[in-house]
Amino acid sequence: MAGPVKRIPRVALPPDVRPDTLAVREGLPATAWGENSEALFLTSSFVQPDAATAAARFANEEEAFTYSRFTNPTVMMFERRLAALEGTEAAIATASGMSAILLLGLALLKAGDHVVCSQSVFGSTLVLFGREFAKFGVETTFVSQTDVEAWRQAVRPNTRLLFAESPTNPLTEVCDIGALADIAHQAGALLAVDNCFCSPALQRPREYGADLIVHSGTKYLDGQGRVLAGAVCGPEALINERFVPVMRSAGISLSPFNAWVVLKGLETLSIRMAAQSQRAHELAMWLEAQPGVERVFYPGLASHPQHALAMAQQGGSGGAVLSFVVRAPDAEAARRNAFHVIDQTQVCSITANLGDTKTTITHPASTSHGRLTEAQRQSAGIVQGLIRVAVGLEDVRDLKADLQRGLDTL
Repeated sequence: MAGPVKRIPRVALPPDVRPDTLAVREGLPATAWGENSEALFLTSSFVQPDAATAAARFANEEEAFTYSRFTNPTVMMFERRLAALEGTEAAIATASGMSAILLLGLALLKAGDHVVCSQSVFGSTLVLFGREFAKFGVETTFVSQTDVEAWRQAVRPNTRLLFAESPTNPLTEVCDIGALADIAHQAGALLAVDNCFCSPALQRPREYGADLIVHSGTKYLDGQGRVLAGAVCGPEALINERFVPVMRSAGISLSPFNAWVVLKGLETLSIRMAAQSQRAHELAMWLEAQPGVERVFYPGLASHPQHALAMAQQGGSGGAVLSFVVRAPDAEAARRNAFHVIDQTQVCSITANLGDTKTTITHPASTSHGRLTEAQRQSAGIVQGLIRVAVGLEDVRDLKADLQRGLDTL
């Protein structure tokens, strides 16, 4: 009878260290060379000492590195560090944020299963659940992000997963994670929360009952717009039994280099999120006072419909992303005015990515949500006059001047 599985050792840390320390220290022990900065293992495979050991390792009787499609030291360091920050037992890294959601579906769903999903999630997430998973017999019901009763009413006997994004992209709608977790668990389903906008620096969905936390590491975890990355965090048994086998066969894995980049990004996550969120709050308050702005969406504002809930779940922070609607008499003029404000910027980067130290600006209806039908956009509140700003680390006075240039000439 096989004995207990031999485990890869963890870095030696006191059991009660805090998140900021974990962000810098959690991972694997240094190699024999004693490097202080984590090593980058650029190798496709790992040499085994003998055939018997190789057999044991490929049979999962011994935890070790065999092939970088599913086992790599640099990737494991990122996974361990992110799991520690999210307060989960384990994490599994993927090639991008969307591939993390793809892995979620492949690991948990089969033909005949049902999903309840917020109608306000990122455009590509809507497409993945509504079109791609549907090809394989998985049905998804889309409901209001903020209507708890709508979630409850949408649950069926075959519901296996509830999926939310909080705050949402781009309208920053906040869901009641605890309430959705209760609904999921009463139905024997799992709750997955996309924590991309807040990151564990501001919000830890596990503390409110979420079973799985999804990340696009491309955003704040990296923090400088350098690489693509994704991850799913959750219970170790679930990750090992359901997610790892799919990863091992499908290979939607994170490259060691990208893992190393995002691993180093985690070291400054807390201070970046604090600084960028403070700038975003100031910019949002300024935008609310501009005559050319019809409405501002930002959880840190008292005018936000879920302001109190956001402050409770997000550690008192509104995050670093905001959206606003420019004034216009009709949809055609709204699109024209939004384009004008965007095109007048000289500091902001016109790109659909977010989470960068550089402030980015985009028109969601024609970029991040451009593949949706007009009916889907209207249902999600993505109007033609909407502009999304992901605030970086520039001086907020320069960001105000950058936006004012376009707003003053509408």
